[in-house]
Amino acid sequence: MSEAAVDQFAQLASGMRICYRDHGSKSDPAILLVAGLGEDQTFWGESFVGALVNRGYRVITMDNRDVGQSTFVATPPPAIWRQLLAKPRTGAYSLADMAEDCIGVLDGLGLDRVHLVGRSMGGMIAQTIAARAPRRVLSLTSIYSTTGSSQVGQPAKSTIGILVLTPEAKTRTDAVRAHLRITRHIAGAAYPIDDAEEAAIAARAWDRSAGDPAAGQARQIEAIQRSGDRTAQLRAITAPTLVIHGDRDLMVAPSGGVATANAIRSAQHVVITGMGHHIPEDLVEPITRYISGHADRVNAGGSQVEIS
Repeated sequence: MSEAAVDQFAQLASGMRICYRDHGSKSDPAILLVAGLGEDQTFWGESFVGALVNRGYRVITMDNRDVGQSTFVATPPPAIWRQLLAKPRTGAYSLADMAEDCIGVLDGLGLDRVHLVGRSMGGMIAQTIAARAPRRVLSLTSIYSTTGSSQVGQPAKSTIGILVLTPEAKTRTDAVRAHLRITRHIAGAAYPIDDAEEAAIAARAWDRSAGDPAAGQARQIEAIQRSGDRTAQLRAITAPTLVIHGDRDLMVAPSGGVATANAIRSAQHVVITGMGHHIPEDLVEPITRYISGHADRVNAGGSQVEIS
């Protein structure tokens, strides 16, 4: 896996230059992993990617626009008041545009159909692909994500407080401290974070960033807000769908997972006890087992995963 895990780039017709990595054997069925808000592709972690590769999958990871080594959009970030009041600007990009970035990467790799796995904002992007380009999707797994409805999946007040009160990172050290603060909070008490590991993740993301991470994250928030309530769109999804959520999520409330599963036809819903908005090392094995089991069943001609 390590030899293939190098940055490569897809230059898209939209002008976006998207960085991706191609893990595993090209002869294996492919899974595209779509990361969350402000996360570059390395946030998935080597053990998570490696577990899927070891289960017989080719794994594609990518930096969404406005993060990592992908294109940072030139538009200034939205003002804080716009983010807090969910008032996106006219002309801001949307989750649909980010979905097209993913499809552009797949086109460049010659991959017609893949298993889609997205977490948090990445789950929203994966849902959008499944709704708008159903022929490209073999299966969908949505991890701690939501529908965009303001009635479900909202962050806890304590989480909003941390996000609002944490100063914008100006240095690598600032970025590490900010990441540790929010991740300790949203990971949940049942699965405390490994401080050294999380510090390394944040430092690496800072070093990999091709632009201003805070501005990029603000534009990604605006993309979510511009896309609004996607419940009706989710009802059009026909791909076999697995929804995974923790019961201690303080970033995307568990109601977001319930609403996602209810909106998508015949979706299976797995609730992991004690899990917050984070995938700790202890949950890599069960979550990748759920994902690969779901994809294996679809590959074999079935329509759903058997939950056990």
